Amino acid sequence: MDIPDWFKWIFLGLAFLQIPGLAPVIHGLRELDSGTRAKARLDLLDSIGTILFLGGAYLSLEASESWFWLALAGLALGGADYAVKGVQLLRARRRPTA
Repeated sequence: MDIPDWFKWIFLGLAFLQIPGLAPVIHGLRELDSGTRAKARLDLLDSIGTILFLGGAYLSLEASESWFWLALAGLALGGADYAVKGVQLLRARRRPTA
């Protein structure tokens, strides 16, 4: 199956759009507040997972060898990140407000 060239450029463009989003995350890692640093770590995990997924998908389409494992690693990182964020959201909703 022949995949159009514009489809490959979409994967590459989306991966490069993730890179400028790393600047506020890295700034959050340098904060003094531990809650802000923990949120920044999860955001960094999300960004890296997305970059790995999009890069792996692009390389799987472009290269002759299979790079699909890289996309799967990105999905695993993103899934773990969203699972942790979901658990934190549920725990925050169950806490009684004073």
